[in-house]
Amino acid sequence: MAQSDGTEQQAGGRGRPLRATGQRRKAPSRRRRVLTRTLCALVGVVLLGGAGLGYLYFKFNGNLTGVDINAALGTDRPKNLDNGSMDILVMGSDSRAGKNSSYGKDEGGARSDTAMVVHVYKGHQKASVVSIPRDTLVTRPDCTKDGRNVPGQQRAMFNTAFEVGGPACAVKTVESMSGIRMDHFLEVDFTGFKKLIDALGGVDITTTKAIDDKYSHLHLQPGKHTLNGEDALGLVRTRHGVPGGDGSDLGRIQLQQTFIKALMKQVRSVGVLSNPAKLYNIADTATKAVTTDTDLNSVTALTGLAKELGGISSDGIDMVTLPVTYDPVNPDRVLPLASQGRKVWDALRHDQDIPKAAIKGSAGDKGGTSNYVK
Repeated sequence: MAQSDGTEQQAGGRGRPLRATGQRRKAPSRRRRVLTRTLCALVGVVLLGGAGLGYLYFKFNGNLTGVDINAALGTDRPKNLDNGSMDILVMGSDSRAGKNSSYGKDEGGARSDTAMVVHVYKGHQKASVVSIPRDTLVTRPDCTKDGRNVPGQQRAMFNTAFEVGGPACAVKTVESMSGIRMDHFLEVDFTGFKKLIDALGGVDITTTKAIDDKYSHLHLQPGKHTLNGEDALGLVRTRHGVPGGDGSDLGRIQLQQTFIKALMKQVRSVGVLSNPAKLYNIADTATKAVTTDTDLNSVTALTGLAKELGGISSDGIDMVTLPVTYDPVNPDRVLPLASQGRKVWDALRHDQDIPKAAIKGSAGDKGGTSNYVK
């Protein structure tokens, strides 16, 4: 990966040296974020009460969309370690097509505006989540999409992997960076995220400071709020109107991480199993919102995974940002910190807690917004 001076970088210590050939991305203030950490658990929880209801089971199965990651990547992947742990790549996409057109101009493809590696430890009682900033410069490997070769690129923004090569290329890029094989893949877009939050009846949060962002159209005073889908989306993509924040994507990631824990608490306490109408609405919405790998592309698989992960509470999740530093060539980009990044990925590979030393001094923990939402 990167040296902290930005003069040379390798992806996970495995790629070629990187040259300053990256392209700037248009209008970063218009980019959105979608959080999907709890989608799989949400889908599973709400389906547990309806999986035995014949036609509903098949209806929800028909809602799901799957991508065959294994077939796309073949054998060119890290070794699958069968040690009881699990790694899931969770992504949010920013396509402006169709119902997402209100969030900006459709540029012909979606990028991954949120990427999180979720490592579930052996025993499935706790997890670590590593957020990968979208503007991280990496060596993107060669990929294949629709039978067409997509050449790799040095100093490519991480989120372009999804844009040029789809989910399989995003998975391959993460595996190249981390040396860890992803067991599963989950994706949701803007519209699906909003509908899920609305179907849940909103998410309760408490803000410690005012948030006033004209770009995300979010205006919140300090205090308690129940966010609907539109406001929840505004919160997880805001970065300009947060006093004390650095106005960067790194600060936005901190907001996302705190929102995720609030969302998890809401999912666990929503009580949908006692309300058949609400159960149906959430299950129908959730199964339409997600795209998964084909191993999860069924009600049976999702509910099975939800049962396995049901013992993890929000307090059992350690959330960090991949250790990065600002690119001296382009301050709108970040470079992975090589030695610290290796500590993060090595810990997960060996099913160990991420050491605090791995993230100390990283720009990823200096966004200034970590205590804004409870």
